[in-house]
Amino acid sequence: MSAAPPPSRWAQSDSGWCLRANRAGSSRGIRGYFAAVSRLGDGVFWYLLMGALVAFDGWRGLGASAHLAITGAVALLLYKRLKRWTRRPRPFAADVRIRAWVAPLDEFSFPSGHTLHAVAFTVVALAHYPLLAWLLLPFTASVAVSRVVLGLHYPSDVLAATAIGGALAGLSLWLGMPLLAP
Repeated sequence: MSAAPPPSRWAQSDSGWCLRANRAGSSRGIRGYFAAVSRLGDGVFWYLLMGALVAFDGWRGLGASAHLAITGAVALLLYKRLKRWTRRPRPFAADVRIRAWVAPLDEFSFPSGHTLHAVAFTVVALAHYPLLAWLLLPFTASVAVSRVVLGLHYPSDVLAATAIGGALAGLSLWLGMPLLAP
């Protein structure tokens, strides 16, 4: 039986960045912040946002919320298929030096579903309500960073999810533009 080939430079760099970020989680304050952000990114934040849009902007908010919900449903199907297809082990499962600071929602790492959803939701929401950038951009960035700090994803999982979420949102907006016209 032959030994597995050594990891590529890219994989070593990805693991190294993940390990460095994960060490930040040993600080109770940092871990608490990112655990809370990650928990909100499970969906709670987005459901509250959709409810607030309806409550404060009526039918227009309902239309935006429906757009977010449809985009979210497509994102969910896409990321679940990608996870089953790639089956990349989570960082804490592949490297004993990396600690999972919170329990993962599923077994595999690629892509980060939290990041994919956060980016897709943010792009769509900002197309409807650009003034929410002050809230959504820092939250989305925190969700993305949280996944690496908490030991649940490699940086490449988060970067790929950012690209996929952005592309999905762009497609969603392109397909939905006639519906968004005043």
